[in-house]
Order: sequence, then structure tokens, then C-alpha cells
Amino acid sequence: MKSYLMAGAAGLIAAACVAAASQAASPPSLSDALNDPRRPSSDVARDPARHPAEMMRFAGLKPGGKVLDFMSGNAYFTRLFSVAVGPRGRVYAVIPEEMARLCDPSEFAGSHVVEHDASYRNVAVSVQRVDRLKAPEPVDLVFTSQNYHDLHDHYFAGEAIGDVNRAVFRALKPGGVYLIVDHAAEPGSGLRDTETRHRIDPGQIRREVEAAGFVFAGQSDVLRNPGDDHSLRVFDPKVRGHTDQVVLKFVRPA
Repeated sequence: MKSYLMAGAAGLIAAACVAAASQAASPPSLSDALNDPRRPSSDVARDPARHPAEMMRFAGLKPGGKVLDFMSGNAYFTRLFSVAVGPRGRVYAVIPEEMARLCDPSEFAGSHVVEHDASYRNVAVSVQRVDRLKAPEPVDLVFTSQNYHDLHDHYFAGEAIGDVNRAVFRALKPGGVYLIVDHAAEPGSGLRDTETRHRIDPGQIRREVEAAGFVFAGQSDVLRNPGDDHSLRVFDPKVRGHTDQVVLKFVRPA
């Protein structure tokens, strides 16, 4: 019995240490962002799957930062960025002109809600053509989540991916970060699955982004799922919400 009690106590201590370490690793601005009462309950429910604190830490997001949320969708990350960068920071949420024209308006409803909410004073929402992407000022971070593969689909026929990535390059400050999160396809599959399964080969992303002048700065495996064999569409109930995803970090050379 004594050994069981000691083991249990050790487990509780270990758990407390892990919790304390996690809390210490999260700057107050990130904790404030996650606990923002304005966040929709649907967003909060997605946090365990999307790991937003880890994404923002990996991106190096800090108070006062300038962020371009590229293809902001329903503003899941836009809201978080707004609080994380604080009143001295700015968030430029961009809805692609091409998708705004062809997609159901519900896909961007959240961005428009934030746009018209006076409490998000540091957020500006715009509709832009992706290969002419601009920000009013050089930014520290260009972030896109689960959308990079779309740049190869019918929405963007006529826009060259090289032009898009070079536009991102120009929008960043020297030393700025381009962070891409997307659903992984089978290695070596290139662009085969972008339109059908809504996935992209991580190697394809690297080749395209590096060709625009970026330097690869690493990846986070927090969203990897070895149980996803890449054979299903990301909307399939068997994998939806827990697909194998890559998080790739690139830097504009200083």
C-alpha cells in the first residue's frame, strides 16, 4: 500500500511540474488571448486540436508585433493574435479576393464580425488578390493555417504560387517569419491531392517557399498524427479535426 501511495504522490508531483512548466512557457499575452471572453465557444472547443498557444510561441509572437493573418477565414487566429500583440500591435486579416468571389460567405463570416467589432481596435480586415498581397507596413509575421494548399486550386487559376510567396516576402520585415500550417499529403505526392483531399506534400511547400527567397527555420510536430495515412479527404469524419498536419517556419533573411 505504501508503495502505491508513493507512486501516486510522485505522479501528482510530476503532473504539477508539467502544468507549472507549461504555464511558465506561456507569456501572459498568450494566456490572455486564450482566455479572452469574446472568443466564440466554437473556437474554444477547437483549441485542444489546434494548439494555438504552441503555434503562437513557435511563431515568436510578442506584444507589439505586427501580424498578417493570410486567408483569415472565420478569424479563429485573428482574435487570438489581436489580444496577443496587444494595443501596440496590429493584425491585418486578409480574405482572398478570389475566394470571396467563389466561396460561401459563411467561410469568412468570422472575419467580418471582427471587422465590425469596435473592441478589436488593432485589427484591420481587407479583401485582396493573393499575388498582390500587401500590408500597410512591414510585418513581423505572415501566418496561414490549413489554406496554403488552396493556392493551387481552381479558386486561384491564373495566379502563380511564386508571385504569392514573393508578395509574402515583400510584406515581411527582414528577419520576419512566414508560418504555414497545413494538412499533410503523402510525401512525394506534390500537388496531387490539393483539390481532392485538400492536402499538400510538405516537401512541395518547402520547395515553393524557398524558391521565393525564404530560409527554412524549422518545423513543429505538435500537430502531427501518425494515425492519419493521408488517404482520406480532410472533411472525412474519420480524420476531421485530427488530420496529420505540418507546421513549417520560414524566415525572410535579414
